[in-house]
Amino acid sequence: MSDPVLALALFLIVLVLVIWQPRGLSIGWPAAAGGVLAVAMGIVSLSEVGTVIGLVWDATLTFVALILISLVLDAVGFFEWAALHMAQRSRGSGLRLFLYTLLLGAVVAAFFANDGAALILTPIVYEQVRALRLAPAAILAFVMAGGFIADATSLPLIVSNLVNIVSADYFRIGFAAYAVRMVPVDLAALAASLLLLYFFFRKDLPRRVDTQGLRPPRDAIRDPKLFAASWVVLALLLVGYFLTQALHLPVSSVAGGAALALLLLARRSPAVQVRKLVREAPWKIVVFSIGMYVVIFGLRNAGLTAFLSQTLHAAAGAGRLFGILYTGYLAAVLSSVMNNMPTVMVNALAIHGAGVTGGLRLSLALANVVGSDLGPKITPIGSLATLLWLHVLERRGMKIGWGYYMRVGVVLTLPVLLVTLLALYGVTAF
Repeated sequence: MSDPVLALALFLIVLVLVIWQPRGLSIGWPAAAGGVLAVAMGIVSLSEVGTVIGLVWDATLTFVALILISLVLDAVGFFEWAALHMAQRSRGSGLRLFLYTLLLGAVVAAFFANDGAALILTPIVYEQVRALRLAPAAILAFVMAGGFIADATSLPLIVSNLVNIVSADYFRIGFAAYAVRMVPVDLAALAASLLLLYFFFRKDLPRRVDTQGLRPPRDAIRDPKLFAASWVVLALLLVGYFLTQALHLPVSSVAGGAALALLLLARRSPAVQVRKLVREAPWKIVVFSIGMYVVIFGLRNAGLTAFLSQTLHAAAGAGRLFGILYTGYLAAVLSSVMNNMPTVMVNALAIHGAGVTGGLRLSLALANVVGSDLGPKITPIGSLATLLWLHVLERRGMKIGWGYYMRVGVVLTLPVLLVTLLALYGVTAF
């Protein structure tokens, strides 16, 4: 067993550098350096590096493929077209516009991951509410609610969140088996989120909005042929997802195939710069995932996950409901202070070592996903999607303070998390 203090110190240093990113340092390099140091110091063996790669390669490649798909769709005007449709259908009602914008965010998060919603949809919504000349308080309400909904509703599919993919791969949960359980749970999270967001921001929402100044949705489409072809690719992608379980295929094979198809179709499109798009894809996430999980594996080797395993075993012994609630809130708290990416794997290792089996093991694994998806909304450092979301807004001159963010995050996250975990308990009872 390696030195627990050394393993923990290395993890904390890497985590600080990943979140801080001094002088614009990519998140991949601190994680990669941490992984190399973990091997050099004997915290992790070379054979265990191979184990880590086996655990995360599918998740990271799926994530990159989804971002590539999102970037192509964004370049062709897909998301702006959808956002303009939502504004048009609001028929001048501020409340309907708020509701439809959040529903669009939930759909984008479900199919293109919460990071895709943060990267693509956030700037579109921000520019749209500015074009509608809403008051600053109303703009903040739309932006904060949109950021919250992206994570809160990133539960339904394995591909909706990088955390989901990692956990599903680790516990060998197929795409259809996951969706059957988590789509209803996500709907509960969506309903609770919409209700709470309305009550929290209702005083800031405009009664009426003038949507006449917005251009027609069709004008957002920059390449009609590629736009039409995208719908076909997306339909095949969804079918392919459900076939992965029956055919025992990795999810990345389907997502990667769809990304490749869109890139090939986009080569002749005047709206898409394919080489630039591929070059700017988040390849650093591949390096980050491998490096970060090597460091986390060091925590396991040092015995630091043993305590979590003991507490999870005790919680599960108190009944499935208590086990789900304990696991979900544990994941949420850990995600809020040390980011959800390391949290989901630390807890997955702990669940594996807790000695629970069968349906209870699955319930705890899914509760870990729920807590790791929703918990990051408590603090700004909770997830890469939140950090990306804050960066996108800051580049547009909108800076959200940590104090305000955490005040809103705690009030919104804790009750929504409770409702979602109770829904998970109900779904997994059968």
